[in-house]
Amino acid sequence: MRKEFVMRGQTKSTLGLNTEILNFSGFKPGIAYKLVDLQIYHSTNIGQSSYEMCISITAGKTAVDPESPNFNDEGLIATGLIRANSADAYPHTSAYVINDTFLITQNLILQVRDTAGSNYPVNWQCKFEAVKMSGSEEAVTNYKQFAISDE
Repeated sequence: MRKEFVMRGQTKSTLGLNTEILNFSGFKPGIAYKLVDLQIYHSTNIGQSSYEMCISITAGKTAVDPESPNFNDEGLIATGLIRANSADAYPHTSAYVINDTFLITQNLILQVRDTAGSNYPVNWQCKFEAVKMSGSEEAVTNYKQFAISDE
């Protein structure tokens, strides 16, 4: 069993096309996964002076708007943003919040948005770590994620 693995891709930022499913349907009994790292990176006009984009990952039934994350949503596993502007008053900023204690056993929903108005695709990369669970931990984890995704 691999201890860590990476999922990565490029997702369109256009509304309605800016969602991906991170597929965990082939999981092994007694194994869950934790999201341990998340990164986003622009894809077009990398030399341009300004960019701004955001991302969210949820175990919920529907995607979480990455521009308006709500930390009261227990399905929200991660959110992040990256931005830069040529003006000195707005330096490069990146911030990520990851719930690395959330054990994943079902599919996740990833959503991205280029919030600078250009709708460029967003590159993303997630690193997951495999975690062994006892039988009772597995039952509780599966029930918790099912309850969150069934709301």
